[in-house]
Amino acid sequence: MNRQVVTILILGLGALLSAYGVVVSKQETRQQFQRLVALQNDRDELDIEWGQLQLEQSAWATHGRIESEARHILQMKLPRVGDAVLVSE
Repeated sequence: MNRQVVTILILGLGALLSAYGVVVSKQETRQQFQRLVALQNDRDELDIEWGQLQLEQSAWATHGRIESEARHILQMKLPRVGDAVLVSE
């Protein structure tokens, strides 16, 4: 084979390998983008759940709710003035 044919074959092989690399890179980019979208959706769902949990926590932690639960479920009441004992060091 003459030198010109060898050069053309090498350049053709290089072009094929380059094209294959582009295809592989493009496919990997698509897969990574799909993964990114899925993770963003998961993040959004977790943000919504976090907000709901914060609202629920604030509802459960209100002073009135705690006092009501203490009175009804635990049957607690405020001590009378005479029942209170001051402890000092």
